[in-house]
Amino acid sequence: MKFTAQQLARIALVVAAFVGLAWLSVGCGDSAAKVACGSGRACSDTPAPVPSRDALALLDSLRVAGRAAKTGYSRDEFGPPWSDDVSVPGGDNGCDTRNDILQRDLTDVAFKSGKCVVATGTLNDLYTGKTIHFVRGTKTSDEVQIDHVIALSDAWQKGAQQLSAERRRDLANDPLNLQAVDGPTNQSKSDSDAASWLPPNKGYHCAYLTRQIQVKAAYRLWVTQPEKDVMIQKLSTCP
Repeated sequence: MKFTAQQLARIALVVAAFVGLAWLSVGCGDSAAKVACGSGRACSDTPAPVPSRDALALLDSLRVAGRAAKTGYSRDEFGPPWSDDVSVPGGDNGCDTRNDILQRDLTDVAFKSGKCVVATGTLNDLYTGKTIHFVRGTKTSDEVQIDHVIALSDAWQKGAQQLSAERRRDLANDPLNLQAVDGPTNQSKSDSDAASWLPPNKGYHCAYLTRQIQVKAAYRLWVTQPEKDVMIQKLSTCP
């Protein structure tokens, strides 16, 4: 698809705006958690609105291609889980990424010690619409899981294998690509893309697909045609 100079300029502005949203929360914790959100940034209770027309414009800028082979994929290709050694918002703040996201997405947060390890909190789950009371523990922690909005194995098959190791580590820990969600729902998603899975909460489809497009644009990942078709169909009905 070819774009005019004006269209390319608009897409560039949209990409810049989307990347700037990386640490904006879609549900923040209490004031103590906001202060601890890392890299000198504060959480925001309400993300800046992203019009669907901008998401569709950004989608049109993405490459469309088939899914590559999964050969060579392992979780290790994206670095140690929840590494703080990353160049994205929240990196190098002294807290691991999982606890950063719990602080961002839960309310009424209490800490086990210091201002990193989240002991308890309440999640208003965007994927299901449920309210989940999080309690840290061997039998309870998995009730709230951190979802990669673009699953890592899916990303691997759509361009991430061509990224540097450092850039893949950023992708795995970028708050734009992470959301605290209901554990069983996250398990049901697995490594699905938009063509085969969307959150049960239909009211979150517009924001979910927009975030997927944001991540793909930021990391130069591609979409398959069925994936793009679903995105267009859903986003065309969004505000």
